[in-house]
Amino acid sequence: MIRTQIQLEEQQYQTLKMLSAQQNLSLAELVRCALTDWLRANPPLTVSRQEQRQRAIAAAGRFHSGKGDLAENHDAYFAEASAS
Repeated sequence: MIRTQIQLEEQQYQTLKMLSAQQNLSLAELVRCALTDWLRANPPLTVSRQEQRQRAIAAAGRFHSGKGDLAENHDAYFAEASAS
């Protein structure tokens, strides 16, 4: 295991301390369990560099702006879109 340090709000700490006593578990174990549950519910996006490259290649040319001068004036169009 890797040792780390976190800061909790007073109410969080008090609630964890109470649960720790009720369930006969350490605060650290309760935090690990909660984190495990959260990570299961919110898995990280894992896309390989190869998959990113393939997606970019597949997207190339699929969208049309209707602007004939987009390559030359993309900065101006970007600034215009960002302002609105």
